[in-house]
Amino acid sequence: MENKAFGLWGSVFLGIGSMVGAGIFIVIGQAGVMAGNLVWLSFIFGAIIALLSGYSLAKLAICYQSRGGIVEYLVQGFGANLFSGSMSVMFYLSQLIAISAVAKSFGTYLSTLLGYAGDFWINLFAVGIVALFIIINLIGASLVAKSENIIVFIKLTILVLFVIIAMFSIKPELLSVQAMPPMSGMVFAIGITFFAYQGFSVITNTVEDMTNPETTMLKAMFIAILMVAVLYVLTSVAVLGNLSLDEIIKTKDYALAESAKPMLGELGFKIIAITALLATASAINATLYAVAEIGYTMAKDGELPELYEYNVHQSFEGLIVSGFLIVPIILFFNLSQITIVATIVMLIVQGTTHIGHLRILKETKANRTTIFLAIFFMFGVAGLTLYSTYESMPEIVIYLFATFVISVSIEYTQRVFNKNRLT
Repeated sequence: MENKAFGLWGSVFLGIGSMVGAGIFIVIGQAGVMAGNLVWLSFIFGAIIALLSGYSLAKLAICYQSRGGIVEYLVQGFGANLFSGSMSVMFYLSQLIAISAVAKSFGTYLSTLLGYAGDFWINLFAVGIVALFIIINLIGASLVAKSENIIVFIKLTILVLFVIIAMFSIKPELLSVQAMPPMSGMVFAIGITFFAYQGFSVITNTVEDMTNPETTMLKAMFIAILMVAVLYVLTSVAVLGNLSLDEIIKTKDYALAESAKPMLGELGFKIIAITALLATASAINATLYAVAEIGYTMAKDGELPELYEYNVHQSFEGLIVSGFLIVPIILFFNLSQITIVATIVMLIVQGTTHIGHLRILKETKANRTTIFLAIFFMFGVAGLTLYSTYESMPEIVIYLFATFVISVSIEYTQRVFNKNRLT
């Protein structure tokens, strides 16, 4: 019997490592601004939605065992056509937007840690870390890949210790009923907290290397999401129990590190900030590698230009193109804008994937009601997130529309002018 690389717990830890990356360091402050001391409840609802989506993706992975993941499921659900191709391109763009958000978070934490205020330094550090990992991926990322497990262990250990220590310095009045904001703020924050769970879908990409995927896939998906949910809920209680809402608003882009100050002083801030730098750096490296593979696969299928297939050292030329696309996103948008756009685009792509799933239920043997719920919550939360941010950031609608138009245009151009077709 062939030995596979991923058993149950190997898959679980991969999922946890992918989820507990930059997301929690980015969103906890931004969600706290909206939900106040109810942000822990937003994380619970975010976990429920992730479980529904994870169920659908896991069933698809078991039936269609391919490293292509969502790109493969879109083709299976809708056929090889302009729509599935456009949504695949949109998925690729969503990964670039997510990398930009993570890089911007890295720049924010590093500039704060070093005492260099201002957008110039944030953008410089953000572009610099992306450029560094592009070079590393082109040369060969074996060293960084081997260090990923160590980084995951470090960041999880520090977060768990932070939660334990923080519980001893919580101010009960900050978590009291009197300090609660309107319930609507908690509902509107669900979309942002869902961004912190992004990464669970990476478990489906291991299906070809998984032991007994028919029984392992769903278990790994559920265990990973539930364990991360517990960590996120406790972390949010620790943060909101140590910082007032005014402090959250003031430090929303690095609130997790700021919340360590009341118990550990400046040293606590630096420890969490350095952990955030490790987490964001490892997330950038892993996602850039995935983007190179996605770009290559889509180019082979005729959805992206052929240059994405060309080899440069140990990776693909598409990695360099992706880097050039990431830079303007970093430079021209703030962290809140990037996070919201990334969240909504991911929700739309996954929701569309689940709609496609409905068309092939006979093959996957998934529960119809659960898939309907996944679709309802994906698009429902996307709508709520857009509605809640429209007043303060009306430009988000334009950015989302532009993302859709660009996706369709790229796919249409590939099909008409280059006569490429999905296979």
